[in-house]
Amino acid sequence: MRPDPNPSPGPRPRSKADAPPSAAPSRSPVTTTRGGGGRRLVPHAASGGGGGRGGGEMSGWLKALAYGAGGVAVAGLAALVALQERLVYVPVLPGLARAYPITPARLRLSYEDVWLRAADGVRLHSWFIRHSPSCRGPTILFFQENAGNIAHRLEFVRLMMQRLQCNVFMLSYRGYGESGGYPSQKGITYDAQAALDHLAQRKDIDTSRIVIFGRSLGGAVGAVLAKNNPDKVAALILENTFTSILDMAGIMLPFLRWFIGGSSSKGPKLLNCVVRSPWSTLDIVGEVEQPILFLSGLQDELVPPSHMKMLYDKAVEHNTNCRFVDFPSGMHMDTWMSGGDRYWRAIQLFLDQYAPEVQSRDASFKSEIAEDDEAAD
Repeated sequence: MRPDPNPSPGPRPRSKADAPPSAAPSRSPVTTTRGGGGRRLVPHAASGGGGGRGGGEMSGWLKALAYGAGGVAVAGLAALVALQERLVYVPVLPGLARAYPITPARLRLSYEDVWLRAADGVRLHSWFIRHSPSCRGPTILFFQENAGNIAHRLEFVRLMMQRLQCNVFMLSYRGYGESGGYPSQKGITYDAQAALDHLAQRKDIDTSRIVIFGRSLGGAVGAVLAKNNPDKVAALILENTFTSILDMAGIMLPFLRWFIGGSSSKGPKLLNCVVRSPWSTLDIVGEVEQPILFLSGLQDELVPPSHMKMLYDKAVEHNTNCRFVDFPSGMHMDTWMSGGDRYWRAIQLFLDQYAPEVQSRDASFKSEIAEDDEAAD
């Protein structure tokens, strides 16, 4: 047979480019089309999902990191909740013993040990330090800061008695010094009440001239006591006191601002309910009826001076017998030293006006302080 002069195209050998798709599964489906140049593979649009093995591994690593960070945060918050009393109350300073390093006798102060029993049965120790046997001046009920014990405040008390001609009652909070128990807001509130009740029944002092003096945490304690006892307390003195522990938490540990805050805070306050010692002074001071003297050190490195200003602003909304005196170089613990004569003069004028329960001109206090300010400048 002769060969066909116009043979029709027959099958031709396939190249690798024309090979059919492999039977192995593909991440993206394809469509096979036929054209003049043979078959072509046309991928469909990607259906989402993975960016390959590398992307999947990266995504898993990031998730693990996020879970780990979340776990650390939760564990940290849990530790803060469990150990919060140790952060707020520090009865023993690092490197020192819990016992009193000295007694008032070391400073040649006449005193007596007073043992009290709080409402919940906790036994408390305190010192009543008399200026002199015949002293009928004010009696200062002093509440200390959160760290150390009352012996660490004896030099301040000695000078206060000398300058103000007053008696001083120093209470050891529960868990501090020689007092029993463990510190808490509820417990220390009981302690303060026991101290005031003791003073109110003493026959050797003028009980109409009992004045509370609280510094830092002691100011929060004193504000609660004054509010609860308008008939037993003549006046209240607050020095470098915070608006609340809730607000201080965010200052000492900034990340807590997202979870904890007082009435002055704009945060979500999600964990306020777990704080056992909120000491919300800002909410209390507006209910104190007695005259209040605010002493603020403007260089306070622990409690922002703005806290004292907020407390004063809250108090004067309803209490016209409030006085605010600031000290430009005063720090948290040394305002009484850096303030010098002006510090003691401010307290003396306040006591002269309000503790004696005699009427005096309101303008006298302001004019005297103004004169001291001019002299200081």
